[in-house]
Amino acid sequence: MKKIYLLDNDKEEAFYKKIKNVMKKEQNVEIINVDIKEIKDKFKDIPDICIINEEGINSDIKEVFQKIKDAQQNSNIPLIVLTPSEDEDHIIEILKNDVEICLKYPLNCEILYYTIMNLIKLLNRNRTVSPLTGLPGNSQIQSEMQERLEKGEKYAMMYIDLDNFKAYNDTYGFSNGDEIIKLTANIITKYVLNKGKCEKNFVGHIGGDDFVALVEDSDYEKICQDIIAEFDKSIVKYFTKEDIERGYLEVENRKGIIEPFPLTTISIGVVEVTNEKFKNTLEIGEAGAAVKHLAKTIWGSTYVIDRRKNREEIFDKAAQKKI
Repeated sequence: MKKIYLLDNDKEEAFYKKIKNVMKKEQNVEIINVDIKEIKDKFKDIPDICIINEEGINSDIKEVFQKIKDAQQNSNIPLIVLTPSEDEDHIIEILKNDVEICLKYPLNCEILYYTIMNLIKLLNRNRTVSPLTGLPGNSQIQSEMQERLEKGEKYAMMYIDLDNFKAYNDTYGFSNGDEIIKLTANIITKYVLNKGKCEKNFVGHIGGDDFVALVEDSDYEKICQDIIAEFDKSIVKYFTKEDIERGYLEVENRKGIIEPFPLTTISIGVVEVTNEKFKNTLEIGEAGAAVKHLAKTIWGSTYVIDRRKNREEIFDKAAQKKI
């Protein structure tokens, strides 16, 4: 259910009824009328979209913007302003306040309807994409896996994450950690989605330092090698000279004891997927987790490929490679 707040002080609720009528065929959209005096309390339950009827608020619209922004958690709510003003300078001032859309009276109900629905579609797309890397998230990853499995397509599923990344964050801070995650995303997409590669290749960001790639071209082993080689070459610039020369990080644990941690490396677990081998995406995920775990037990940046022909074969038959 998408919640849309309408900021309008009209006690007759004429405009509220009009908006409700515009959206009546959308059963998953709820319109809630909110008086500007209720912003502090009502906005604790964060809406998906906020519509401001400038004519109906009986207040300076900039003050309304400020009240919404004062609640830190509400800073990312998309705003639609409906204004009676024909003054372009006034409209520009409205848009300068992080307002996504400004519509003028007389209000065209069909335009309003499609404006709201298109904004909802945009929100849905953005919420399935990592804000840090811009890569598709879990729902799209699952859809890609399921679709290929149903079509009987053969592909390699690459599970990728960073080793000793928490130790890096504890030492250098989350901002620097985010830069490493973006570096990792760029390297993975460079080699998986490289021009000339299979157009059906796919890269997703599960979250944090975890990534996946679906690779349909046969040289996925070379892709693993290229990712590791560039990562190891690029990562050194994110450490101080002292840490690089020492070869490890010194991190204080919860007991105040300094512990050594290796510098950040990358591990890749690869599973060859066919619909004969796996019945569903859950089984693929379990196999991927196991093979990635094996890669992480090997020192340094590593990839491990599970080439078992069926899930019953012992794991020792998985091919192992190390750079």
